[in-house]
Amino acid sequence: MTSDPVHFLILTIVEGLGCRGAQRLLETYQTTSSLFSASVQDLVHQGVPEFVARTLLSDRLKSQAEAELAKCQQNQVEILTILDESYPQLLKQIYDPPILLFVKGDATFLSSPTIAIVGSRRATPYGINAAEKLARELARRGLTICSGLARGIDSAAHRGALEVHGKTIAVLGSGLDQIYPRENKKMAQQIEQGGCVISEFPLGTGPSPQNFPIRNRIISGLSLGTCLVEAAEFSGSLITGRLALEQGREVMAVPGNITSPNSFGPNLWIKQGAKLIQTWEDIVEELPRPIKEQVLKPQSALTESHDGTLFPEVLTASEKCVLELLRDDAASHVDHLLERSRLTSAELLSTLSELEMKDKIKQLPGKNFVRKT
Repeated sequence: MTSDPVHFLILTIVEGLGCRGAQRLLETYQTTSSLFSASVQDLVHQGVPEFVARTLLSDRLKSQAEAELAKCQQNQVEILTILDESYPQLLKQIYDPPILLFVKGDATFLSSPTIAIVGSRRATPYGINAAEKLARELARRGLTICSGLARGIDSAAHRGALEVHGKTIAVLGSGLDQIYPRENKKMAQQIEQGGCVISEFPLGTGPSPQNFPIRNRIISGLSLGTCLVEAAEFSGSLITGRLALEQGREVMAVPGNITSPNSFGPNLWIKQGAKLIQTWEDIVEELPRPIKEQVLKPQSALTESHDGTLFPEVLTASEKCVLELLRDDAASHVDHLLERSRLTSAELLSTLSELEMKDKIKQLPGKNFVRKT
């Protein structure tokens, strides 16, 4: 640590300074020790409002920051500052990088080649399957998947990476002790084991709506490119794409059905010049050459079948029959499958259970099923 974390916590929690204001002060004074040795008059001369300067140097705020540091240590939260050597260089290049990050997990993943996959919270089965498949294929080839731990596409992206024991980063719009949505708490714990969960917001910060557009710049800022999978007209995910463009990063999108409201965002991006994504190879083609060559080199650990068959030989006749009835872009109810498959109820339920265990299908609420791609 090149600077006192308490100083950085003060800069984070003081009101009226902001991320850019703190960054300017760090650029002027070079170290936090020099900054906090300055007088109120010195800070005012640097453009800091007097009431902010007095608060910044107050004992009250120092005590508050020390308490925050103790809380981080109790919760095994690492504080990574912008002056640390391990701070991700890609993120440092954006217009307004956070001056510190709260991290749970392995912070070294923040500097690994990363792709962001984002999209609608109200995702369709098509979007969920697309996000999971892209994340799986990219993660198993060594790329890190970054998203926001939200419902829908974000969760699918993290889940796809976790399924192949790949690396993934979750960027929160709340404190690390305030996981949102709550049902993703277990997923957050899994991500800590195979990546990291990060936030620029102090512990105890709730998931306020205004926090999520702020955190989106970190998702795109950590990533070489951002891929959008489903987003309605006013989706917050569209903000991430705009930020990626402003940051000079690649912008990509998975096309959708033109009659679906969730297709508005990705189809608009593509119309405006974003790369159309059909497979993981389309994403890799947009990466810098050294990374692309590393990803595409032969990997003995990958044993993909290229024999052209739709289903592997290990599937039974009833399993193949049910899979042929299922789609990856729309759910089928169990009653529909019972009518079409001509299996008995017991046979169908047993077949569905086997296919789930073989990771070929997914059950959705209400006894609905989709084929996994």
